[in-house]
Amino acid sequence: MHIHILGICGTFMGGIAALAKAAGHTVTGCDANVYPPMSTQLEAQGIRLIEGYGADQTSLGPDVYVIGNVVTRGNALMEEILNRGLPYISGPQWLAENVLRGLWVIGVAGTHGKTTASAMLAWILEHAGLAPGFLIGGVPQNFGVSARLGAALFFVIEADEYDTAFFDKRSKFIHYASRTTILNNLEFDHADIFPDLAAIETQFHHLVRILPGNGLVVANAEDAAIKRVLARGCWTPVEKFGVSDGWQAGAQDASGGFAVSFNGRPQGVVQWDLFGAHNQLNALAAIAAARHAAVPAAIAIEALGAFKNVKRRLETRGTVNGITVYDDFAHHPTAIRVTLAGLRNKVGAARIIAVLEPRSNTMKRGVMKDELAASLAAADRVFCYGAGLEWDPAAALAPLGAKAEIHHDIPQLITAIAAAAKSGDHVLIMSNGSFGGIHGKLLTRLREAHG
Repeated sequence: MHIHILGICGTFMGGIAALAKAAGHTVTGCDANVYPPMSTQLEAQGIRLIEGYGADQTSLGPDVYVIGNVVTRGNALMEEILNRGLPYISGPQWLAENVLRGLWVIGVAGTHGKTTASAMLAWILEHAGLAPGFLIGGVPQNFGVSARLGAALFFVIEADEYDTAFFDKRSKFIHYASRTTILNNLEFDHADIFPDLAAIETQFHHLVRILPGNGLVVANAEDAAIKRVLARGCWTPVEKFGVSDGWQAGAQDASGGFAVSFNGRPQGVVQWDLFGAHNQLNALAAIAAARHAAVPAAIAIEALGAFKNVKRRLETRGTVNGITVYDDFAHHPTAIRVTLAGLRNKVGAARIIAVLEPRSNTMKRGVMKDELAASLAAADRVFCYGAGLEWDPAAALAPLGAKAEIHHDIPQLITAIAAAAKSGDHVLIMSNGSFGGIHGKLLTRLREAHG
């Protein structure tokens, strides 16, 4: 089969491209901007990429066009496909019908932690010798790729609640037919497609309604929204985590290790260097899901001792003269708060300089601007990039007083951070985008300023 993917350079659609190529299909694709690292990864696999959405791409004559959710009406190629009555399908549906069918799918859903918990779970299954396939919205450092076809029964997928395509407004996870399903947490997000948290809960309820009776739901027992979703009806066994009558984590020691118990019975001790209660919850969810796939908890705990976090999750980008620069994907107030808490546990009383780009559609609209100052309170200094926002970041961060600065120009922002940083500081850069390459540029400036 020849598929032509519209929106191929996104993490999810690029993952589908890699899986399709590995499965023996001919794959081509296009995107508005074709650039590294995704472009180089795809081209290395023999996938032809075209920049732009020209209507003349129909001359490629694929068997079907696979449509990413970045594509809207008015897109020249999409309009040509519709006008000519050519076959098209959404990415999630193509994946379900051509890759996932017949597999034991383990879906990881929730507002926060999907990528990390999926990476943990895939690594546990790999460590157990099960050679899983996976499609994850980041690059797990244990694997070095975001998608793999796998060689066995199990397939781990980051089960996103974002809508499927312009012609299918259901959440992506509806398509995956997961047998084991993690419900990690649930908050309001994606303000561009959901009016409120209740609307997101309804999509999660739709997911729960189609889970098999011989499957398993692994649910965060302390999340109020998850409780409401399950209260609307659940026909699948549920295992809870985060509570004493389910999977529970003990306090972390100085190195990040913690004990794991299930229904009050000790299961072992995770020895790793990740910090934060959110990572403990991710680990509990992964251990529980892996156990449903017949991996004993002791093996899962052993695997987590060798787990390397996903890129862009408190990833150290470099250290210059005692100043350490981190890259993190955090872009929601809750994620910002827990990321800062995790770094604070790691560095103790050392100064933390938080650098934020409010880039997601939800953040640009200012839906959560009133929560932003509190989420950044644990930082000693705060720098915010304020360009392109529909709200006043200075007003939103006013509760932080003089420790917060707003800049609307990235070179000026880098200059200000470099001037403020001193040996022993930890600079935490948070964005769900590339942030103009600020990480490398800041490290270069620090070398110049402190060299």
